[in-house]
Amino acid sequence: MKIDTAELEEYLHEKIPVAKQMGIGVDTCQDGLVILRAPMHLNHNHLGTAFGGSLVTMATLAGYCALWVALGNRDAHIVVRRSRIEYDHPVTRDFKSVCRVPDSDAYRQFLENFEKRNKARMNLEVTISENDRECVRFDGEFVAFL
Repeated sequence: MKIDTAELEEYLHEKIPVAKQMGIGVDTCQDGLVILRAPMHLNHNHLGTAFGGSLVTMATLAGYCALWVALGNRDAHIVVRRSRIEYDHPVTRDFKSVCRVPDSDAYRQFLENFEKRNKARMNLEVTISENDRECVRFDGEFVAFL
């Protein structure tokens, strides 16, 4: 089941209200790749850099959306079970979060488990960058279930 960027953005803004408040937009959602964008003017802290809470939210949503799009089951619920984030450089401009669901044995096992048990787990990596500079690395375990 295919979804376009406008449909995914509308879904995010409706189902996860903080996404709309943060001004999150969808640049790409295809073939297990999701790229989200957010404006700095809605996501800054008192130091003029991106707020850590906004960055972790962007990373979590990129992983959530990438798995939701790759799974192709619009009835599936996806939650983050655990996550770890590293802030390597301050973000000072509009930024993007990128997540790709890898075409791997782990993904095939995820799909098989979801098909058999209506529940599956998958680890995903997300990066956040500004002007092609990687600033944040996020690793999360996501669970999909019906």
